[in-house]
Amino acid sequence: MIPIGIVTVSDRASRGVYRDEGGPAIEAWLSRALVSPWRPAARLVPDEQPLIEAALRALCDDEGCALVVTTGGTGPAPRDVTPEATTAVCEKMLPGFGELMRRESLNAVPTAILSRQTAGIRGRSLIVNLPGKPAAIDVCLRAVMPAIPYCIDLIGGGRLETDPAVCGTFRPR
Repeated sequence: MIPIGIVTVSDRASRGVYRDEGGPAIEAWLSRALVSPWRPAARLVPDEQPLIEAALRALCDDEGCALVVTTGGTGPAPRDVTPEATTAVCEKMLPGFGELMRRESLNAVPTAILSRQTAGIRGRSLIVNLPGKPAAIDVCLRAVMPAIPYCIDLIGGGRLETDPAVCGTFRPR
């Protein structure tokens, strides 16, 4: 089973003020899209850069997650620091992920331009930042998932297969 990290970044959800909806939305989406055997490794952390970095490092280095998907902390507010934490722990950044997610999200809401989600590589792990709202998570995963399995192939993180009825995967011949 391929471990996949799911990190919800939220001050209020981490304090129990409200229920985490982003992490479960990611898990449900991946459960529909992936046909490879996988298991979630979930974390819920407040909007604190050192804690986000620690969660990302643990999921990549200790748990061996081929993919780590974050939700929350990608906006312009002072406490939104998920992209900074991701940049701090990655060896290579993949700005095309954020560009595509913003482009697709702009079809739904004009405020998508405010989102700063990104993606990067740490060792054999791909880290992808998503917004916090379940509807935005769906839009963004539909946009980038076709490239994720091949990216993970290239970095040696394990082979993910998707259900073509939900989401195609592009692998060059």
